[in-house]
Amino acid sequence: MPDIKQREEKIKAKRKATEWKDFVKEIGSRMTANIYKQDIGLTRYPKTSRHGALLSVDEYRKEGRNIMHEEGVNLAQPFFSQLTKLYLSHPKPTLNQLGKNENAAYSDSIFTVNGAYLSFAVGDDSENMLYSFASYVFVKNAINCVFVTDTCDNIFSCTDVTKSFNIFYSRYINNSSNIRFCSNMTWCHECLFCDGLLNAAYNIHNKPLSKEMYFEEKEKILAQKAEFAKRHESVNKNGESLGSKNMQWQRIIFSENVENGFLCSYLKDARNAFLVSWITLCSNFYDTMEAGFGSDDFYAVIQAGTHSNNVYCSNYINHSTNIYYSFNLDACSYCLGCIGLNNKSFCIFNKEYSKDERFVLADKIFAQMEKDGDLWKFFPASMNPFYFNDTLAYLIDDTFTKEEVLKDWYLRRDEEIKVDIADGADVITIKDFNQFQWFDTAGKWNINPEILKKVIQDNKWNYYKIVPMELDFLQKYWLPLPELHRLDRIKLWFKFK
Repeated sequence: MPDIKQREEKIKAKRKATEWKDFVKEIGSRMTANIYKQDIGLTRYPKTSRHGALLSVDEYRKEGRNIMHEEGVNLAQPFFSQLTKLYLSHPKPTLNQLGKNENAAYSDSIFTVNGAYLSFAVGDDSENMLYSFASYVFVKNAINCVFVTDTCDNIFSCTDVTKSFNIFYSRYINNSSNIRFCSNMTWCHECLFCDGLLNAAYNIHNKPLSKEMYFEEKEKILAQKAEFAKRHESVNKNGESLGSKNMQWQRIIFSENVENGFLCSYLKDARNAFLVSWITLCSNFYDTMEAGFGSDDFYAVIQAGTHSNNVYCSNYINHSTNIYYSFNLDACSYCLGCIGLNNKSFCIFNKEYSKDERFVLADKIFAQMEKDGDLWKFFPASMNPFYFNDTLAYLIDDTFTKEEVLKDWYLRRDEEIKVDIADGADVITIKDFNQFQWFDTAGKWNINPEILKKVIQDNKWNYYKIVPMELDFLQKYWLPLPELHRLDRIKLWFKFK
């Protein structure tokens, strides 16, 4: 056992020195942001040879968990070749969906949500989530959003909003309402084009106005629909850090000793942390994305947490401890190279051992991995089943070239993003939008519902459609039709300086 602890320290040392771009590439590429159609139906996996058999969500819950393998460890073979074999032989759910979900067939990595469409990592009693990412805990009506949390309602095209309602085209908003084109606002109400205000109301460009003058100016500004996209792009991308010390980068809340962090809170001792922790303190997080919730000691981990600790180079781990190089475990401990287990301990490659046997074998495996130079590496790109440019990695940093990702054995999607085209549907461009949205003679904003039958091509040659939930929201709040495909919209919300 002491040798395992020594090798854990070597993993920690290597992961603490990862370059940001390498971290984004190898960790972020493990979380997809797209849904595909295969013969089995909707799935998070594109049609490749890298994922193995797929089961529906219901079938997986009945048949796909706790599939044990008696083959065990072959110390003569490299660790990752054995793990690849296990990974391909193990069935996977078409979509990662936990808890009771309704009207959410087109979303992935969800947990207890009612109404979600092309949204990812959303849930915890949330409703009506559209084109949104990492948003949870009593959130309603979030469209084109990233990291909206803790009792929010009516949030449109925003990043990092907490305990707020009626927030549009804004970033870093807390405990506020009726905010547009603003950033870094706390306890504010009715503000436009503002940044860095506390407990303010009726401000435009950080200038307080009388209530009457404010609403007069607001009406003029909101009538200029063609300017919305440009004004949103000009919103300050620098997120203020609050209650933190010894930190580097942005929007780090109530944390200490954080380097290369963005959208992090209640975090102590971390480096390369993105969308990490929330409400309860977490510590020792290195090379970690979309994780936290009362956990400690994560090293190269994505989509994991909920009171887990001592997790290394793993994906989708919850309520578990002492986990190494594993996928999709819940309530497990002391597992190495395992997939799809629930409430299991002392397993290697999905074979159960006695406590003593497991430690002896694990020590031998770690020794061979160290000799091969693999001990501190994340899963190899050859095991990655997703198109790189449809993952969180590309949303964070779209400068990765085709040659760069293919050279490292990642997959990449070359074709345009497809949508279902109804019989008789017409393809229009954003230049045609003036035929579908206008102010009528009474000054009311109108969007022609015929837009639902159209397929839209944006200036990047990607195709998308307007869906009914989206149209209702745009019409209700007098918002213009979006001019970008939803992946490019989300990419904008991830941008920071």
